[in-house]
Formats: sequence, structure tokens, C-alpha cells
Amino acid sequence: MITRRKFVNRATAGAAAMAVSPYLMANGQMNLEGLGLMSNPSDRTAGGKYRPPFRFGQGGAPLGGTSGLLVTDEEARITLENAWNAGMRYYDTSPWYGLGLSERRFGHLLHRKPREEYVISTKIGRILTAAPKPAKTQWAQPDSFDYKYDYSASATRRSVEDSLQRLGISSIDIVFIHDLSPDNGDMKDNWLEYFDQAAKGAMPELVKMREEGIIKGWGMGVNTLPPILKALEVSDPDVHLAACQYTLMDHEESLEKLFPAIEKSGNSIVVGSPLNNGFLAGADRYNYGPKIPAGFNEKRAKMEKIAKAHGIDLRTAALQFCAAPEQVSSVIPGARKANQPKENVESMKVKIPTDFWAEMKSEGLIAKAAPILS
Repeated sequence: MITRRKFVNRATAGAAAMAVSPYLMANGQMNLEGLGLMSNPSDRTAGGKYRPPFRFGQGGAPLGGTSGLLVTDEEARITLENAWNAGMRYYDTSPWYGLGLSERRFGHLLHRKPREEYVISTKIGRILTAAPKPAKTQWAQPDSFDYKYDYSASATRRSVEDSLQRLGISSIDIVFIHDLSPDNGDMKDNWLEYFDQAAKGAMPELVKMREEGIIKGWGMGVNTLPPILKALEVSDPDVHLAACQYTLMDHEESLEKLFPAIEKSGNSIVVGSPLNNGFLAGADRYNYGPKIPAGFNEKRAKMEKIAKAHGIDLRTAALQFCAAPEQVSSVIPGARKANQPKENVESMKVKIPTDFWAEMKSEGLIAKAAPILS
């Protein structure tokens, strides 16, 4: 079990080790530790791999209009400004999110901010091309582009350059190989053919770009476990975006298979969609599919009842749960409303009673082996 004291001490050690670093200071004045954002002791894992120095950040899918939920330009601007003002300094986006829309929106905020004060990750795997009307996708109001999958070396470098143009910034810290996974409806059983292309093209190219200093780290950005495990076997990644794989609702496979492999390799995990696309915040949707799995509404109701009895809200518990494992470098919930970034930051400051976690485990709602903050 990871105690809150150990967790805070780890954060404090990070602040001390990086006291002169601009990552912890905005305009020479704002101490991000003081805003409740826990920092890693360094931007390297024990295995020497790059990881984001911030343990909390913001995911970019909602600002691309995920699940068909429209976010206007003005709503996006205010949401991102509020995220910055709340102290967030790690942002994740992708060309796929709104067919370039999310990247442009993040860039609108970040291109005027000091580059040394934040970390940003984006993704490769789809090349966007201008089109009379946008491709048919899940996004609410995407930009007018079509897309094609390409995990070759040349497409990887082009994708990074295109992202820099959309973002309007000079560099990207982390690049994730995106959606190369059996749950991708465009690939399904053919995902291994795309993986082979990436193993010969994208992966060695990203290693080369890391060596050239163009990026600091790379990994897989997927919703399932197999692609991450295969990447660890065939290449030399650093950090992986595991979306929907370690949450309060679903975490056993990650505990049993993913985290041991990550620890052995010296890699780390960024937890994406820690609220299962809003499900753990009360939304009537789960992850990115059309249906909520059988029994999950009932399971959530039991969790909510226990949380209420202990004077906390389930969203807060879900976010802190994801931050507890040693293998997790950062947790990045999305936000599509102006109030959500600050609320997410405030959730990381809440003291959750140890009795809450004990009851969750005794009721079989979370794994007994799951690390917790207490």
C-alpha cells in the first residue's frame, strides 16, 4: 500500500530536486506544488526512461468533440485557460481528436506560454489531408480533413512536423503511437499488420528522433494491453498512454500483467480516461463504445453509496486511485467544461479516509492488491 505520507514525500522530494527547474515555476513565482499538483522526483524513471515530471495533467479528446459532444471555440479557450491557471502543466492531445481541432485549441493557449514551463504529448499513426468535408467520425464538429493510417518512418516524422504546425510551438516532449490496437474498429484482426509496419517504421524512427533530441520519449497510446507488451518486446520505448486500462471500474489485468512488465522495462504509464470517459463522474456512457457493460451501473451505484457514506465523491476517489501505483507517472482526465480542470486539481488535495478503501476492497469492488493513497 502506498501511504499518503509516502506519496506526499515523493512529491516533496521532486520539488526539492527540481527547485531550480522552470517546470515548477511559472513566471518565476507560481509554485505548482503549492497548488496541489504532485511532481515526480525527476523526469526519469528508476530505469532511466523519460517520463512527464507532472503527476497530473489534462487529456485532449473532449476538446476535439469526443462522443459527439460539441465544445465551442470559446468554451475550449476558457477551459484551457482555467487548466493553466489551476496549475496544470502537462497536456496530451492528438491529430485524431477532432481531426486536428484539439491540437489547434491547445496551441492557441500554449504558443504564447514559455515553452520550458509545460510538457506536451501528441500522437502519430494517422496522416490528415484537406478535404471538402470532414471524414465521418465520432467527433462532434471536426475540422475539414480526411485521414489515413500510416505507421511508416516517413509518415511518423511528417506527422510530428504537422502537429508542430497545428500547435504553433517549437517542440513536442512525448509522442505516442496511436490506436494501433485490436479494439480499433478500422483494424480489428488486422492490427498486427499495422503493428509490423510500426515495428519496422515508426518505432525505430521515434528512437532516432529521441536520439536527435527532437522528442524526449515515446510509447504506445492505446486502449488495450497487448500492443504495449509487444512494443516492450520489439523496441525501446519510454512511457505509454494506457487509456481505460487502469480505472476504479477495471484494473485487474493491468495489476497482473501491465504493471509488472512496465516495472521490469523501466518504463512508466500515463493513465488516460481515468473516469472511463465520464462514467465515474456520473455520465451515461462508458469508455468509447456504444454500450455500458452489464452490471457496471449497479457497480457504480454501490461505489457511490460507499463514497457518500465516507463524505467524498466518487470522481475524486477514481482520480486518486489511478495516481497511486508506482508505475504511473501521470493521470490525465479530460475536460470539456470550464469548471472541470480546477475541480480535478482540487480532487487531488482531498484526504480520503482509509476506511473507504478498506470497504471498497471488502465489498469486492476493487482488487485487494490495488495500491491506494491513504
